[in-house]
Amino acid sequence: MKNVYFIGIGGIGMSALARYYKFKGYAVAGYDRTPSPLTAELEKEGIAVHYEDRPELIPSDVNETLIVYTPAVPQDLGEMVKAREGGYALLKRSRTLGEITRGQRCLAVAGTHGKTTTSTLTAHIFTQSGEGCSAFLGGISRNYGTNLLMSHNNTVVAEADEFDRSFLQLFPEIAVITAVDADHLDIYGDYAHVVEAFRAFASQVSGTLIAKLGTPIRPEDTPAKLLTYHYNDPGADFYGSAARPDQLGCYHFDLHYPGGVLHDVKVGTPGWVNAENSIAAAAIALSYGLDPAAIRSAIGSFEGVKRRLEVHLNTPGLSYVDDYAHHPAELASALSSLRDMFPGRRITAIFQPHLYTRTRDFAPEFAKALSAADKLILLDIYPAREEPIPGVTSEIIFKDVTAPEKVLIRKEELLDYLADEPLDVLVSFGAGNIDRFIEPITELLKGRV
Repeated sequence: MKNVYFIGIGGIGMSALARYYKFKGYAVAGYDRTPSPLTAELEKEGIAVHYEDRPELIPSDVNETLIVYTPAVPQDLGEMVKAREGGYALLKRSRTLGEITRGQRCLAVAGTHGKTTTSTLTAHIFTQSGEGCSAFLGGISRNYGTNLLMSHNNTVVAEADEFDRSFLQLFPEIAVITAVDADHLDIYGDYAHVVEAFRAFASQVSGTLIAKLGTPIRPEDTPAKLLTYHYNDPGADFYGSAARPDQLGCYHFDLHYPGGVLHDVKVGTPGWVNAENSIAAAAIALSYGLDPAAIRSAIGSFEGVKRRLEVHLNTPGLSYVDDYAHHPAELASALSSLRDMFPGRRITAIFQPHLYTRTRDFAPEFAKALSAADKLILLDIYPAREEPIPGVTSEIIFKDVTAPEKVLIRKEELLDYLADEPLDVLVSFGAGNIDRFIEPITELLKGRV
């Protein structure tokens, strides 16, 4: 193969693969539906990206071209039709990642939430310790400004995505499972099938599997040594004690692990949820055999992941945080962390629901989680790959929200609405295109400081 062509190149996982093949010397190009900051970065790096369905742009030399696609792309897209019918080597994103990691020491992080921060921190620990690793990440590391790290050793950190059962392409030596919640029910149908898929993933781990205490993973599900972790439960193999936030909301704690206690670990990113993520990442590194002191140092220098409790403005009277949360459990954890970070302050949450199916399946749970805000600004549903479902709108969440104040508006009205809104702590949530508002909101609020 000389060419690697991506259909859906702008996705976070796809763009990491595109960067990998560019690094390896292949001619890389691809299609995505809309321009984004990610596609702009790819273009800056010399990767040709276009935004119209143009099958003629697929390289003509069939025998020298690999086509990688994401299942989020419609199967009737002209480029997909040409790829299928033209005799090209055609691989799903997940299969491609599986092929790359095969034969290497794969360290994988799976879970319905928490996996992006945990995998990125794991990669940071390995990089900072001097051990090194390659890493395929589901977000942009703030330390490195990328979702791909490359190393010359054979250790690779991979975010193991449960969407479309993608993670079943991975066979890790060490893995973490952060959470097993009902999600992607358009794929799985029900929670029992979600659990079944995670147990299948567990069966593919060969060395050590570290599961969040309370997840439905049993010793008989895996040939690996099964250990557990938790933020503060001493019943787990890895857990924290004496946790206390500093003035910026970043936690200090003592990390207990099977080999001893690592005292006064400082987390470089705020919120108790990041303290828990750091315990999971440390568990991977300790199981691998890295030096505990190097692990502690790296956790303290971790700057986080873009769109994961990312603080854009922080003053005593006005703060703005953005987060990728798009599942009720993620929203509940994020809002709980924000209460710890900003005690006694008024929290206004903006939420853009992601997918009609997810909104339909979890409307009561969304309403309950969002009711933890002092005020909710709810936007229309971002459809992504889906067609509308009759009767499924943001209203089915909105009607059951019990926050002291709430408003339902279109995203086109958001900036004008915020211009006149009294604010203390503002947080934006969602996995759709709400990220396009981060910069304008930040600039708007800076004008008030």
